[in-house]
Amino acid sequence: MSATSETVHSNALIHETSPYLQQHANNPVHWYPWGEEALRLAREQDKPILLSVGYSACHWCHVMAHESFEDPETAQVMNELFINIKVDREERPDLDKIYQMAHQILTRRAGGWPLTMFLTPDAHYPFFGGTYFPKEPRFNLPAFKNILYRVAEFYRQNRHGIVEQCQQLAQAIEYHDTPRTEGVSITTISPELLNTARQQIEQSFDSEWGGFSKAPKFPHLTNVERLFHHYHITAHQENPDEDGLQIAMHTLTRMALGGIYDQVGGGFCRYSVDDYWMIPHFEKMLYDNAPFLTIYSEAWQLAKIPLYKQVAQATADWVLREMQLSEGGFYSTLDADSEGVEGKFYVWTPEEIKGLLSPELYAPFAYQFGLNRPANFEETHWHLFGWHDREAVAVKFDLSLEEVNARLDKALAILFQAREQRVHPQRDEKILTAWNGMMIKALATAGRIFKRTDYIHAAEQSLNFIRSTLWKNGKLLATYKDGKAHLNAYLDDYAFLIEGILTLLQCRWNNSDYAFMLELVDVLLHEFEDKEKGGFFFTGNHHEQLIARLKPLADEAIPSGNGVAAVVLGRLGHLLGNDEYLRAAARTVNIALPAIEQIAYAHNTLLLAVEDYLFPPQLIIIRADAKHLAEWQAVCQHDYAPQRLCFAIPNHLSEPLTGVLANCKPQGEAVAYICHGYQCSAPIHSLTALEEALQAYEMG
Repeated sequence: MSATSETVHSNALIHETSPYLQQHANNPVHWYPWGEEALRLAREQDKPILLSVGYSACHWCHVMAHESFEDPETAQVMNELFINIKVDREERPDLDKIYQMAHQILTRRAGGWPLTMFLTPDAHYPFFGGTYFPKEPRFNLPAFKNILYRVAEFYRQNRHGIVEQCQQLAQAIEYHDTPRTEGVSITTISPELLNTARQQIEQSFDSEWGGFSKAPKFPHLTNVERLFHHYHITAHQENPDEDGLQIAMHTLTRMALGGIYDQVGGGFCRYSVDDYWMIPHFEKMLYDNAPFLTIYSEAWQLAKIPLYKQVAQATADWVLREMQLSEGGFYSTLDADSEGVEGKFYVWTPEEIKGLLSPELYAPFAYQFGLNRPANFEETHWHLFGWHDREAVAVKFDLSLEEVNARLDKALAILFQAREQRVHPQRDEKILTAWNGMMIKALATAGRIFKRTDYIHAAEQSLNFIRSTLWKNGKLLATYKDGKAHLNAYLDDYAFLIEGILTLLQCRWNNSDYAFMLELVDVLLHEFEDKEKGGFFFTGNHHEQLIARLKPLADEAIPSGNGVAAVVLGRLGHLLGNDEYLRAAARTVNIALPAIEQIAYAHNTLLLAVEDYLFPPQLIIIRADAKHLAEWQAVCQHDYAPQRLCFAIPNHLSEPLTGVLANCKPQGEAVAYICHGYQCSAPIHSLTALEEALQAYEMG
């Protein structure tokens, strides 16, 4: 674009770091970022605010932009009647959470993206809203320009009614987001909460295709994690929940064979548009792939199913190949579209594949992925979907499983190289602290389970990047791009990063990371905790004042920040003997109990904190010289044991260890200390004795 045309068409988004906002910087709409300038203009001109919230990989956001925001006639109406504010929901989840909740209250249906809300110019309360509006009437939706005229007229003629509606909305938001805790005490907490969640998960289970809903079908990986934990607890009690385990495994297998998983390049798309996991919405999000990587790694550790290891490692390899900045941080998303067409990068025709593969490779490949079946994408193309697993392919062609694996792996490698020549989907290259925290946890988990030092190193690089660029003056910032870090960090940024560091420390000990983690915990408690009622606000004490200060408890697209905070504080409280941490975790669970009792499986992350309250974690501290450290640590981390934390600390390290860690002194070549709840065993001086102690613990 020439300098002249940029001068003519650019709006106030031109200097923003968000790629999503940059996508709209040359719209004829007079867009502003959320900030004092736009809010002041709305007050001074007494114009309602048109708030549009989306993100760069959002397909329908692109559609609405092309239809309406790039249209001069529509833009003219928007500019005349409104102050127009564009928000990237990934940079401003605080705004997104508030106005998604307001949309749900106003319309009595779930929101989504693009989110289109009309706000009063003074108090910024919404009085009308929706999601996607088409340029012309269709999908039983009115034309966007008609909406604009009608909303502006309604605002002019119904000022008093709008004020009353906003007051009612404020009360509804407060009621919706303020848990009622009268008569509730954590001392009465019962394992029945865990059983209730388990039952609710089974009730929503699709026994044919796996998963926990109809289309659009989201992964709901917190359900799978809950089932894994439930199985482990019941196995420890000599009554293993085999049915629950099969629900989890069937879901993971169907997703791994399905089109939601990128069979050629690794990694998972956002969700499936059908019941079968066949055709995804093709965007790939870092925050989805982090828990996918974690859960498939743990699934392999639990069941040793080769498919899970293959999927986990291919997903990790995709992250390192395509999503990591050279300095260490991880990018946010890959778009669903390429060359303006959703899914174009990923789909094939049988003729294309036949031209790439030899007959002995094509035949088993076509059988596994249904290339002899009708096209499953836009009537002319095939998106790879595993109709048969590799064992079935071996039977069909009378081949050994090893030979089938070799042929299919070779075919996929050939297709990968061919696909690399295509125009790739656009990448959103902003670095988000919270999502990097999730990926640090995932790579550390996969690196520990699969003994992949490259995964652990990548997690270390991300942590170092965040510490050097997004940790300023003792506070985290939320986002970074092109040399600029800005925006106050949110609850999720602190909680997820603390969890990532705690997981990484179980791969290899680092005193500096340990000290940084404790600094983060200190800010979390002082900036975000509700000292009066318990739990954690999504925004810190020094955040700008918005129409509400939410305290989200339920899991959404990502795990609950309150849940993660409660888990890490409880575990660190036991590890360090810190009562402040334990009390903060208990208060969070306490305030969440009414919500958990109402719909338990919507709060699976908080149930992890409930689980730790009922069954305190097992902590193992190993002090050893370099020769014995890894061997002793491997014994403790070989099996799936979600209630176990193992920290292997070299003998030569001492300061700045605190709490229980400080009391676990080196003794000779190697020693292990096992603590459970508030008591620790005598030091263990032999590997055989350590193995026997672990076995005795697992047997109850």
